[in-house]
Amino acid sequence: MCKAAAVCLVLLLSASFALAQLPSGNVFVGYSHMSTNLIPGQSTGLNGWNGSVEGKVLPLLGLVADFSGGYGSQNVPVVAPLACPVGVLPPCLQVRADVNEYNYLFGPRLSFSVGKFRPFVHALIGAGHIHESAAGVGTSDTSFADALGGGLDYHLIPLISWRFQLDALQTRFFNSSQNNVRFSTGIVVHF
Repeated sequence: MCKAAAVCLVLLLSASFALAQLPSGNVFVGYSHMSTNLIPGQSTGLNGWNGSVEGKVLPLLGLVADFSGGYGSQNVPVVAPLACPVGVLPPCLQVRADVNEYNYLFGPRLSFSVGKFRPFVHALIGAGHIHESAAGVGTSDTSFADALGGGLDYHLIPLISWRFQLDALQTRFFNSSQNNVRFSTGIVVHF
């Protein structure tokens, strides 16, 4: 009986030490809307999703892996001189193109808790990928991407929060810079 109690005590202490070694952090999944200027002078709204995983390395500092996908369509100018009326310079024709954009970003996040609120800021770098297709013809590009932003988590119940996040996301597709604004909101599960 004494041996069984000693074994149970050792197992219980070992389990508590093992749990203490698990990193803390959170997982976020939610809706995302991105306003982008893929074509200079023309703003396009992309709707999609945003997800991230954060692991805490210090009480105020975490490392983040952030992934997002945005989907929409936009008018793309087509250079077709023969289709232009007399006296009108190309491009005078536009086609509707479907757009899919994905971003894979990583970096540090600073955060702290104040009551039910947890504000945060982050600086992320990584890659972006875009695919546009119109009339059966598609084109794609991959580029460097970076995001500066932050947000606010509102604590709902134990281990669950609701997030509001805003990022200035910059991509460089097709040899030009795009300055995008990405708003995301959704559920956060803390571990």
